[in-house]
Amino acid sequence: MKILSVVGARPNFMKIAPIISTIKSYNAGSSLFSSTPDKGTIDHFLVHTGQHYDQIMSESFFQDLGISKPDASLGVGSGTHAAQTSEILRRFEPILLNERPDVVIVVGDVNSTLGCALVAAKISYDSSGKRPLIAHVEAGLRSFDRTMPEEVNRVVTDHISDLLFVTEQSGIDNLKKEGIPEDKIFFVGNTMIDTLLATRERAMQTSVFRRFGLVQPDGECGAILPYGLVTLHRPANVDNKETFQEILKALEIISKRIRIIFPVHPRTGKQIAAFQLSNSLPLDCNGQENGNQRENGSRICITDPLGYLDFICLMSNAKIVLTDSGGIQEETTCLNVPCVTIRQNTERPVTITKGTNILSGLETSAIVEAAEYQLGRKMENQMPEFWDGNAAVRILDAILKQFV
Repeated sequence: MKILSVVGARPNFMKIAPIISTIKSYNAGSSLFSSTPDKGTIDHFLVHTGQHYDQIMSESFFQDLGISKPDASLGVGSGTHAAQTSEILRRFEPILLNERPDVVIVVGDVNSTLGCALVAAKISYDSSGKRPLIAHVEAGLRSFDRTMPEEVNRVVTDHISDLLFVTEQSGIDNLKKEGIPEDKIFFVGNTMIDTLLATRERAMQTSVFRRFGLVQPDGECGAILPYGLVTLHRPANVDNKETFQEILKALEIISKRIRIIFPVHPRTGKQIAAFQLSNSLPLDCNGQENGNQRENGSRICITDPLGYLDFICLMSNAKIVLTDSGGIQEETTCLNVPCVTIRQNTERPVTITKGTNILSGLETSAIVEAAEYQLGRKMENQMPEFWDGNAAVRILDAILKQFV
């Protein structure tokens, strides 16, 4: 059997890593698959579209997660949604025709997910019309906001996929309402949580606390100064100057209570420069925080994007996380860390109903109010079903059974 997996953007790497590791375990004769008919070894082929293409947003994640160099790199790069997706379509087709995998695995909701799924759905290996099975990992999530490019990608990918692997109950409910047959839907858990659980101990060994000046001045072992962690990257938040300013005003206020570490996504950094908003981010320490602050009390430390292990270490120990990321909502739920999602909606409702997450909206006062609530709240979350580190095993088991 041959399986081809696709990654293209930073979140994809964490979602695909445990699947690659599980394939290696299967080929090594792991007892986890003793009930699955022997299909011989699995030939795995990894394609990196290059949707995220800089060192920190791409290659460093392969290193942190122990993923081997991709078998094919498409080098798509940035561009409009139409331009980027069309390049993915054009460059992925010859790879698929040459490799002829039995299964194509796409993960998440980025343009690479949609583009590669579309190619696999329309391709024919021969005159019989044979094509690969399409497996969508993280299927069924819905924000019900079609202005989000990711929402369009999710919906279309789900409706052209053959195997839909779901992370939470809402995904099953959404797919059934959309008419997806039940025999295509598999409740397997969350591969991003697989990666988090597998790497958290190693992440705690990084030097990130000392680099950001978060160790107590007296040098007491394990004494970490309180801090919050921020990530922003969604176009709805950073491409609109007024909205972006509302968010930055909120961060300024919150930082007077607790220092903030803000790794800046390339898109966000571009918009900060375009809107001339650097004065709204008063302390640019780039990993060299020395505890200083402006006269108005602001303590915001902006830095370049971080590698996966550094980021997990910071997130695990943060007093609060403010984000517009989908995956971080899930990771903070797993880590029992208070999270404020700076959005009007979420496609991951389990992080609210069973987790540590709340929605704040986009206004300054509402973001500050949500942060104050979370900082004073006692976390009593329940781990969502199947978020146990074994999602990748369930995924591969389900794929293997399609070929019995």
